[in-house]
Amino acid sequence: MIQFVFNSIKRDNSLEIAKCVKELYSSEVPVIVCVGSDLIIGDSLGPLVGSRLLKRLNGKAYVYGTLDYPITAKEVKTIYEKIKLLHPRSKTIVVDAAVGNKEDVGQVKISNTGIKPGLAVNKDLPLISNVSIIGVVCGKSEGYNKLYSGIRLSLVEAMANDIVNGLSLVFDSI
Repeated sequence: MIQFVFNSIKRDNSLEIAKCVKELYSSEVPVIVCVGSDLIIGDSLGPLVGSRLLKRLNGKAYVYGTLDYPITAKEVKTIYEKIKLLHPRSKTIVVDAAVGNKEDVGQVKISNTGIKPGLAVNKDLPLISNVSIIGVVCGKSEGYNKLYSGIRLSLVEAMANDIVNGLSLVFDSI
């Protein structure tokens, strides 16, 4: 597994994120799946990124999961199967929030593997995607209830900005 880690709290990582995505992702048509719910600040990273990318890339990539049409754990399996049917030759990038070690809060992690969405809330979902971009929004030791309260919107915003700017650098030139 190849993994890159950036800390969105300390500085803008857009250029580094773009370089990593270019290294890990090659596909004829970009397909980006943004998982999460806007009902919970800690889980809103995916839909926030999806909404911003949809506007910014203006049709240069297929973006699924936005603030208006979120893809939550309930829909992940069905939506991902439909995406594979609609884009059979395309690799996918998944964007999601994650719970990690307390010292990792604020990190954006990019990997050449998919993810299992919903692990923080004990969901047993299949591995999805080819490349993953996750933002660590809280620590495991803080408990899963922290997902529902106490996460700073500014943290989610900083990670979303880095991810959107990085992905835009990669796909805006298409």
